Amino acid sequence: MRIAYFDCFAGASGDMILGSLIDAGLPLDFLRRELVKLNLPPFDLTAEKTHKNHLSGTQIMIRIPEEHHHRTLENICALIRKSSLPDRVKETGITIFTRLAEVEGKIHNKPPESVHFHEVGAVDSIVDIMGAAIGFHKLEIEAVYASPLPLGRGPIECAHGVLPGPAPATLELLKDIPVVPSDMEQELVTPTGAAILSSLSAAFGPIPEMIIENIGYGLGMKDLKIPNLLRIIIGNQTLADQSDTVQLIETNIDDMNPQFYDYIMECLFEAGALDVFMTQVIMKKNRPGIVLSILAVPELVNRLTEILFRETTTLGVRISEVKKRKVLDRQIISVSTQWGQGHVKIRILASGEKSAEPEYRDCKSLAQKNRVPIQLVYQSLKREAEKQFDG
Repeated sequence: MRIAYFDCFAGASGDMILGSLIDAGLPLDFLRRELVKLNLPPFDLTAEKTHKNHLSGTQIMIRIPEEHHHRTLENICALIRKSSLPDRVKETGITIFTRLAEVEGKIHNKPPESVHFHEVGAVDSIVDIMGAAIGFHKLEIEAVYASPLPLGRGPIECAHGVLPGPAPATLELLKDIPVVPSDMEQELVTPTGAAILSSLSAAFGPIPEMIIENIGYGLGMKDLKIPNLLRIIIGNQTLADQSDTVQLIETNIDDMNPQFYDYIMECLFEAGALDVFMTQVIMKKNRPGIVLSILAVPELVNRLTEILFRETTTLGVRISEVKKRKVLDRQIISVSTQWGQGHVKIRILASGEKSAEPEYRDCKSLAQKNRVPIQLVYQSLKREAEKQFDG
């Protein structure tokens, strides 16, 4: 599995994330062509190879005519949905902007849909976020990890005036995520950087075991006493590397409308759960019930537990450690069929043998769109995927 690790020793911002992806191999011309699909107002995106404290990397610059357009979540999602970008890129961008809207809404005591984005609604921030989504897709990065994030301090000037640093949105986005202190009187992690990494990272901590393939450095705009760089390390996890420690969260429920489980499972997966499953049991007074089980990385336990308390009738949960989890290497590829394009998960055994499993939601979408049995779509996607690795 191809993964990326962000080493955030000097913090993270949207332009630093995008710069690191370009430095690690994302073609600038390809990125420009893909961003045009968003039909944004005219902008100029350049990338320059330069230095910070004698370390070289890529610094991006986005030049736009002065704009005073404050976009809402609905405006931005409409831009993304109307584009011809790949579905996975659209989903990634919408996930990040939705998370930002929820946080801004909480800070300003407004519903997410009523929030007017200021800095993060400007063209440069849309380019940063959607550019990152395009980069992860183009470089075939299937999982993202990051180091704990350093938080600077001191006042920050923004559209709302002068605010205490770190910015309130940044702090809210980084709840349940490891942070480390810094003595620098600078904004080291921006809301855009925090939104991208908190939305997409599977875990925050030491670098995972991997075979390193590429390294990139994205430069920040400020001059610090340390190199103002964000380092991305891209590599492959082999079967032998893919073992980890995860947490098992469980709760017993016997008094909830069973129609709610589908929605709750979606919420848990969107929040980063590795797996969610249910087991039927007989509880006290011989009442039928459900054991709802969740596998998660340790950093997400609090977030997932909050969802259980908010969305279910449970009064308590059990949390235990699964000391070792062994997982197969896998890839996700996109294939074309007579019904359209869909994604297929490729399982890779230690022997190198591969098997293909089409993504259900793509099968469902194509079956509904073409009005054909889902089994035909499934078999077509599987057959085309097998041609790729058999050939």
